[in-house]
Amino acid sequence: MDLIPHGPTADDPNPLNRLSLGQLRLRTSMKWRTYPDDVLPLWVAEMDVPLAEPVVRAVTDAMTLGDTGYPAGTAYAEALAGFARERWGWDGLAVERTAIVPDVMLGVVEALKLISGPGDAVVVNCPVYPPFYLFVEHMDRRVVEAPLGADLRLDLAALEDAFRRAVEGGRRATYLLCSPHNPTGTVHTAEELAAVAALADRHGVRVVVDEIHAPLVAPGTAFTPYLSVPGGESGLSLMSASKGWNLAGLKAALLIAGPAAAGDLARLPEEVGHGPSHIGVIAHTAALREGVDWLDALLGGLDDNRRLLAGLLARELPGIRYRPGPASFLAWLDCRALGLGDDPAAVFLDRGRVALNSGLPFGTGGAGHVRLNLATSPEVLAEAVRRMAAALA
Repeated sequence: MDLIPHGPTADDPNPLNRLSLGQLRLRTSMKWRTYPDDVLPLWVAEMDVPLAEPVVRAVTDAMTLGDTGYPAGTAYAEALAGFARERWGWDGLAVERTAIVPDVMLGVVEALKLISGPGDAVVVNCPVYPPFYLFVEHMDRRVVEAPLGADLRLDLAALEDAFRRAVEGGRRATYLLCSPHNPTGTVHTAEELAAVAALADRHGVRVVVDEIHAPLVAPGTAFTPYLSVPGGESGLSLMSASKGWNLAGLKAALLIAGPAAAGDLARLPEEVGHGPSHIGVIAHTAALREGVDWLDALLGGLDDNRRLLAGLLARELPGIRYRPGPASFLAWLDCRALGLGDDPAAVFLDRGRVALNSGLPFGTGGAGHVRLNLATSPEVLAEAVRRMAAALA
């Protein structure tokens, strides 16, 4: 049975089905310029989609006006508050407790500067997004790992043990939570997040949460903002339209404080707000206000691709273990049974000409794994799996 429904067409409502490989290879961003043209790039978190029309219109209008100065105002925060209210039933995003930051990871850095100092510990749930290690260590903080459970969910016992180690000697500690989780696509439940908040409070650990993938939660799965759970009032959250609408090159994110963290946010240096792109703010605001129909079409396409990938792997590469997560456009593939060593991504690139993320930089639990970006057309996804299978022949 053919698992691929049809090829890309310009009028398909699913944005993943709208662009051909030839059109995509005209792009000059990291995804399409890092490797030679004979490599299929399914690695860095860029989606193979045309932009939502409201975003294109807003940016084009700004260019026509010459509106390319410095960012100002609260339109972005207001748009995100409205999206959160409609999408997640959360009306606790207070515009006055937000600040514009250049992007989510630089916002994480600024948040950590507000509530920790050099030598302090930052707890992370490995395997996790590699910049959690890189940025934290560059700030002269210590990473303390709390591995996910075998089910790829939060392991509260491991987290409590990590909190104990993090605060030894009376040091301050922070928990950098990824919600939804990258690379697994796991969506933490309200109960899990409330348990996290209680644990953090018990051990005196502050929580900073990266919620960049929050718009990318599949229909039928509830996303719970960390700041909305009991005990989350002292948390700091980073949100952005970047991942949901493919706006990584249009820099802008929001740092959001819970009610008990308003004093921390008030100490954020004024110059941090100079870093975001004004055009980025315009684009993100338009996405959140007017791009929901486009997002919903994308989410349907991503759900289809998760099922497609699971079927392709079962047929072509049954040795790979894949547990589809309901969020993000990233697939975490356990390749250890293939006998390709700690870095199977290197084998798939060398022998199959498919670029995937190596699992090694994701920390403990990453060896023998790869991260695959499934935000592409079904045809490209099928060709990638075919090449991966051929790499083992």
